[in-house]
Amino acid sequence: MSGEISVKICGLTAPDHVRAAVEAGARYLGFNFFPKSPRYVTAEQAAVLMQSVPVGVAKVALVVNASNEVLDQITETVPFDMLQLHGGESIKRVSEIKSRYGLPVMKVIGVADAEDLDAIDAFSDVADQILIDAKPPKNAVLPGGNGLAFDWRLMAGRKYWRKPWMLAGGLTPDNVAEAIRTTGARQVDVASGVESAPGIKDEALISAFIDATR
Repeated sequence: MSGEISVKICGLTAPDHVRAAVEAGARYLGFNFFPKSPRYVTAEQAAVLMQSVPVGVAKVALVVNASNEVLDQITETVPFDMLQLHGGESIKRVSEIKSRYGLPVMKVIGVADAEDLDAIDAFSDVADQILIDAKPPKNAVLPGGNGLAFDWRLMAGRKYWRKPWMLAGGLTPDNVAEAIRTTGARQVDVASGVESAPGIKDEALISAFIDATR
């Protein structure tokens, strides 16, 4: 692996873990506003968590099929740098959100087979970045953060899309180097892979994960 890989630590809920992610070299910090997630935080909690985040580390709000009312409350309370749309948002809805809030948008695409990759090109027309994640199991409560990986070989030879992209889904300190080699990813995202229990980040695992990308 050559060159630095940008890492996003997602689902942060505690000040110590935010600090650990920053100190380890994370380039993005994700805050989860999906109430069913064990990583859920309120806008007020996120505002406190972000107080010590330095300039240059992107603060990302993860939402799932959020209404304008919910997005208004989040964006009016917290100075986010990016919105991550992790639901079934349409191309039209992504465009509406970009226009309304004036923030870069990262659209999550769930992948289980090669056909799912077609959505990357479609959403590249409106999204600023694409996050390629494992498609959740049928009837799953969470749209992501399930600790599941997809077959990274689906992306071998497909390393270039029109917009920057990030790899997620089942990544851990033990497999992230292999995932980067297989897919050509220059950005990776992790939530459950650096946790000691659902929603509880582990500072040693955060550090190990970022070290492994190097």
